[in-house]
Amino acid sequence: MNHHQMSHRTIDIDTRLVKTGAVLTAAGAMVAGVGMAIGAFAVYAAGRHMIRDMDVPPAQQAAAKWHQAKEASRAGVEAWHSASDAHHGSLAN
Repeated sequence: MNHHQMSHRTIDIDTRLVKTGAVLTAAGAMVAGVGMAIGAFAVYAAGRHMIRDMDVPPAQQAAAKWHQAKEASRAGVEAWHSASDAHHGSLAN
């Protein structure tokens, strides 16, 4: 059998269907992108509305919580030192 005379099989693809599929895929991607943009805008607008309606702005709330945390930390250190001093003082007597 001669290798040069072997028939080659070819795939017959309907390019019209391939192009139609590509166009539909691109259109679907565009619709999905627009849908995601609209959803993101809705979430952004709701967040801005929620922040605008707050009695205390987030930055002021954060500053107050930071001050509370520093005071609590300071109180904890003082309590630890007082308990440590009392414990060491009782051993010395």
